Amino acid sequence: MRLSEFNFTILKSQIAKFPADPRDSSRLLVLNRKTGEIEDKTFSDIVDYIDKGDCLVLNETMVFPGRLYGKKEKTNARIEVLLLRELRPEEKLWDALVEPARKVRIGNKIYFGENNFYAEVMDNTTSRGRTLRLSYEGNIYKLLERIGEMPLHHYIKREHSPLDKVNYQTVFANSNFRASIAPPTAGLHFTKELLEKIKKKGVKIAKIVLNIGQGVFERIEVEDLTKHKMYSEYFIIPEESADIINKTLKMKREVFVVGCSTARALESSVLVSGTVKPNKDWTDKFIYPPYDFKIATKLIMNFHEYNDPATFLGMAFAGKENYMKAIKHALKNEYRFLAYGDAMLII
Repeated sequence: MRLSEFNFTILKSQIAKFPADPRDSSRLLVLNRKTGEIEDKTFSDIVDYIDKGDCLVLNETMVFPGRLYGKKEKTNARIEVLLLRELRPEEKLWDALVEPARKVRIGNKIYFGENNFYAEVMDNTTSRGRTLRLSYEGNIYKLLERIGEMPLHHYIKREHSPLDKVNYQTVFANSNFRASIAPPTAGLHFTKELLEKIKKKGVKIAKIVLNIGQGVFERIEVEDLTKHKMYSEYFIIPEESADIINKTLKMKREVFVVGCSTARALESSVLVSGTVKPNKDWTDKFIYPPYDFKIATKLIMNFHEYNDPATFLGMAFAGKENYMKAIKHALKNEYRFLAYGDAMLII
């Protein structure tokens, strides 16, 4: 497969700057991958597609507000820092991206203006990547909640809003797994009330974790898809969740997977028997057509850019022709795209 075969353009007016309110009032495109039929629904209608005995798999990772703006010592140059992940907590070492990178060198300090909170540059990792040692007292995450911003993607062309700390987070995010720089965007459409309705139908909820890293900002730049390399991301599949999923498969019921991050975690932990195994590991799995999904039988996802790896995962699940038909329908019918946009259910 070649990247240029599937190019499409999203109008600026279709890039969502804010989420739907309430969350489940967003639009839902339902694509039948067997017939190619498309239905236009509202996300809250998803309850009509899930039945007793099915399970819903959620990624309960939590986004932390890791975008900071500081001043470089001596010059006072404004520096943007995006904390990616904690490397060694005992040494307060973090992997980060900095902008403008040309001004940030090993040995520099960047001050953030609260309680002598600063970052010292310890190493260069990539053109924009740096290893930072943070200097702070107390709990870093509590500090970031006060002064950090949610790391919205740069395609959201507006000023940061304090509401993003609520909106750019799923309602089922677990603070024990506060390690992502982006939410599993398909999960943003669920409200607590909608999840309760789904549970009352006799649907089991299985929760896993995949911590979304800097790969969320990367786009495919190679024409030959087999040459694309994904960033590794850490995932956890608890034994209880694996049991729920495997029992659902055994009963030949449906496994509704919420989001491409969730699908990647599950498909990275498949036994020869075609079941999912409890696991804690890293995955750099890139899913693109043709691919035989072993765990997911239904997929809920957002609409992504043509060169986003998530697009090709969706295409692998739906089939190339079906997926492109759905994208053309969404563009023509003014669906909203990207993180705060609308959703698609592939059945």
